[in-house]
Parts: sequence; structure tokens; C-alpha cells
Amino acid sequence: MCRIYGYFNTTASPHELRTAQALQRHGGPDGAGLARGPGYALGSTRLAIMDPGAGRQPYVSPDGTVKVVFNGEIYNHDALREDLRGRGFTFPDHCDGSILPALYRVYGDAFAERLDGMYAIAVLDLRGAPRLVLATDDAGMKPLYYRWDPAGRTLRFSSEIPSLLAFEGVSTAAWEPGLDAYLATKTPFGEQTMFADIRVFPPGVTAICDGTAGLRLRTRERAAATRPETGPADLAVVGAELRESLRREVDRLLTADVPVATITSGGLDSSLVTAFAARRPGTLHTFNIAYRGRWPADERHYARQVAERAGAHYHQVEIDPATFPDMLADVVWHLGQPNADPITLSTYALFGAVRDAGFKVALSGDAADEVFGGYERMRAAAAAAEAGAPWRRAYLDSLGVLPADRRAGLYTRDYAALLREGPPAVPAEATELLDRGGTVLRRITEFELRHRLPAYHLRRVDHMSMARSVEVRLPYCQRGVVELGRALPDGLRIGGGQVKRALYAAARGLLPESVTNRAKQPFTLPVTAMLAPGWPLWEYARDMLADDRLRPAGRLDPAAVRDLFTRQATRPDDTTALTIWALLVYEVWLDQFRLGTRRPVEETEMAA
Repeated sequence: MCRIYGYFNTTASPHELRTAQALQRHGGPDGAGLARGPGYALGSTRLAIMDPGAGRQPYVSPDGTVKVVFNGEIYNHDALREDLRGRGFTFPDHCDGSILPALYRVYGDAFAERLDGMYAIAVLDLRGAPRLVLATDDAGMKPLYYRWDPAGRTLRFSSEIPSLLAFEGVSTAAWEPGLDAYLATKTPFGEQTMFADIRVFPPGVTAICDGTAGLRLRTRERAAATRPETGPADLAVVGAELRESLRREVDRLLTADVPVATITSGGLDSSLVTAFAARRPGTLHTFNIAYRGRWPADERHYARQVAERAGAHYHQVEIDPATFPDMLADVVWHLGQPNADPITLSTYALFGAVRDAGFKVALSGDAADEVFGGYERMRAAAAAAEAGAPWRRAYLDSLGVLPADRRAGLYTRDYAALLREGPPAVPAEATELLDRGGTVLRRITEFELRHRLPAYHLRRVDHMSMARSVEVRLPYCQRGVVELGRALPDGLRIGGGQVKRALYAAARGLLPESVTNRAKQPFTLPVTAMLAPGWPLWEYARDMLADDRLRPAGRLDPAAVRDLFTRQATRPDDTTALTIWALLVYEVWLDQFRLGTRRPVEETEMAA
């Protein structure tokens, strides 16, 4: 696991390269490497997981013509290495990334189609005219940000936004429609980030850059999800199949040359991962996050019951809400752009405790809801469609901080006018998935897997864990599990008022009944209770969202923001609290990157 960065068809000073490396050293404290030549540079920092004493990057072919930097884990590297050895290739170590130059030499631009894992990869091919090939994994577990200048045909890239901003050719200018896009989906969907100059490669793409044709992105074909049609009577059969698939993936993801732990929130998804992981010989360590004091939706007792049932060593991480204002600036800086989920704060603290306890790798339960139909918004949309009622607007509104009509009430007149001329808050390439054929639940699942999961969940997990030098592995994002879930008939995911039916069937007998029988609740910070007069978070939010801070940017109406605080102080509710939290995160982001004053927006920028 590493962080990577570099450029192609341009140049940068040694200072820029040192800064880009230093700004993501937290994600790779165990080593660093750099290859630099005319018009290119490939750099990395390493978090040593496999073959810790080896794995020096960039990986280079014996003749020096293919150079590779790589962030992630290749789970099928043993099988690929064996095949490549049969073709005459030799390898200096057993590190998973060392196979990549040979794999590219054999398969060319199609090399990523052979990979099973999580990754962001950059391959420099110096045979003939130089070209750069970049690839991201199918789920989007490992983000890769970039700045492409079509006029100069130059490309700069990095695993993290602050590192990319180290290059002088990357502007810190804000993407003006970004505030509305952020409030509509809690973080921007699609390729555009909150910075006007910075984009992020989508999941499952191979990008090719050269000096003549420029930058071209190709989405790799995914195999269609197929399985024999099954009905409600076959739930036990499907549960058994899913149980075996998850057991196999968890067992595979426990393979590492360093200690591995699990995260247990107390809910079904992470508890099931912990139950399977605990079957391995030796003592499993599992971690749960909670907050000092008495707060609603505390799940620590469920997590402890899971650990006791599995025979795992339980670590209770408890953080003090008084520390949140100081922590938030670090969280937002590591994210690089706003994410309105309050759990970002808890995640950052949790992975700090995981690393302090001596663990470099942790398995988590993220992505089960997207794959197996775990959200109430999915159930509500499917039920509305079945009844012949409208569902699309309510579903999209459920993704955001607050609905479109209420968002408009927060903006100044000038910013509202700017938005009317700009792109939709949710990109058209995302919403068109909701209008394709198939059932409503199937359309929503594709939308969530391709757009919401990578943008909202996976980037948060990646950045918060790697900020603490911890690699997170995600069993529910593995290809076999995802394709099994995508192929299930609707009734085996949601039915009879229950969500994740197949997953509950898989968990039967493995977890305490207190976990499998309780109502689902989100794993999040109790921000409604914490945003109250007299608490540190309240005072911090009031200071950051004061009138004199909001006016220079010209986006938010100070009077409308004051009304939010009045409402929360007198009649607190979840939507108002989340809105204050989201605006606080946005203002902290502006402050971290010095983006407070709005600049004129060019017509071409609005169309980007």
C-alpha cells in the first residue's frame, strides 16, 4: 500500500516533487521512491504490508523501459506471478506490485483486466514515444486525482488532493457550483472535485496519455451479473452461498506480512466480517469507536457482544467531543474536499487508535448496504414504484443534506443566479442510470455502486485510514461478493419490510440475536445532540459561520445561516443539525485551502 504522484509531458522543480511527496508521507511512512526523466516523474511513498523489506518503487522492467508506481493491494499476485514466470519473467521479491511491469509487457493497456484487488496504478512506457497508462480498480477503493491541461497536453496526478496542489500548474480555485453539489449529495459525484482544476478518475477506468492524442479514458467492461432466477423460498440457499463467498473473501483479505485487525461498529455488516475473521488461528483484535458521555445510538454494547461471541480481543476507543473542533481541521485537510458525513471525524480518531495499537491493516464492513440493499431510501423508492407513485425526486433528496428547495433558501441572490446557469447538482451521467431499464431497485443499485459509493464512502475510508498509516480492506467490495449481490432478484435483497435479506440469512447463527434482530441504525456521530448551546462544537460552528466570514465568499446568506442556529437551539432536529455541520465542514475547507473569496466564473468553467 502506497501513495503515488507524478506528472507527464511537463516538468516540475525538485521542491514541488519533495512537497508532493511530503504531503502524503502519512500514507507511506516506510519508504519513498522517485523516477524522473525528460517530461516525466513517478513518485511514491510506501506503507509496507507485503514483503516489508522489499517492494521498492518505482518498479522497473529489466531493460528500464517500463516504470510503475502503484497504490493498493493485488490479491491475485501469486497466480499472476506464477503465470509470468512460465513466460520467462523473474522477480526480485514477493511484493504484490513487483509483477506489474511484466504484466504490462505481456498484456499492454489491458493489463488491469487481469488484476483482482484495490489499486491506482501509473505505468510509464518508454518504448518508442513516451506514454503514460493509469488504471483504477472497479469499485473505486483507491482514488487518483489529476489535473489535465488540454492546451499544454500536460498531466499531473496524485493519490491525495493536497499533494496534487503542490504542483505549480494546479490552481486552488474553487469550483463555483461545488457548494450546491456538495449539499445535494454530501460530496460531489462524478469526476469533478470541489477544486475547479482538479478531477478524479472514475472507478474501473484505464486512462492513456501521450504527447499526440492527449488524455483518453476508457471504462473497462464489467461482466454481466447473472445467476439462476430464485424466489423467496430459496433465501436459505442464497444465504448459504453468500456466507461461503464472504468467508472466502475475508480469509483471503487477512493475508498480510503485518498484523491485521477488524472494525466492528455493532451493526450486521462489520460484525459478520469480524465473525469470519475470528475463525483464523490466533487472537483477532477488533476496534469500536464511542464518545465520552451519554449519547443516543451508542452501539458499543452490540460490538462488545459480537467480539465476545467470536472470541476476539475487543478494543473500545472512546473520544472526547471537546476535542472535535481541534480535530476537524485535520480531518478536512486530509479529505481534500468537503464530505458532510459526521463519521469522518470518528473514523479519523478510530484509525489513529488502530495504528497506535500496532496494526497496519484493518478489515471493515463498508459497501454492504449498496450491494445488498441496506438503505431505507432504497426500500422506500422500490415500494413507491410498486405502488405506481413517483419515487425519483424523494430518492435524490434523501442523498443530500437537505432538499433542493431548502438549499436554495441558504444562498445569496447572486449565487442562486449563478447556479441557474450551471450544471445540475447531481451529474447527468449519474442520474441517467436511474432512467434506464430494469427494476427501480436495480437502477438505484447501479447508481449507488458507480457514483455514491466511491465518492461518499470509499474516498472517506481511504483518506481517513491512510492519514493514520492504516490500510483498510473491504470484503464487500470484492468482485465475487459484488457480482453475487448485483445478480440477486429484488425480493432477496429487500422484501416484506426488511432490507439486506440475503445478508441476514448469511448471518443466521453466526452473530448474537441482539445484533441480527435489532433495528438498523446509521453508524455516525450523534451530531444533533452535540450541536447544542454550551457544547464546544456549537461554539466552534458559530464562530466559523459568523456573518463576517460568510459575506466575502458571497455564496451563503448570513441571515439564513443565523436562522439555522436559532432553530437548532430552540427546536433541534436531524436535518437542521446536519445542515449546520455540513456548512461548518465547508467553511473549514475554505479556510484550510484559503478559498474564502469568490472569483468570477468563466462560461467554460461552468460547463466543465
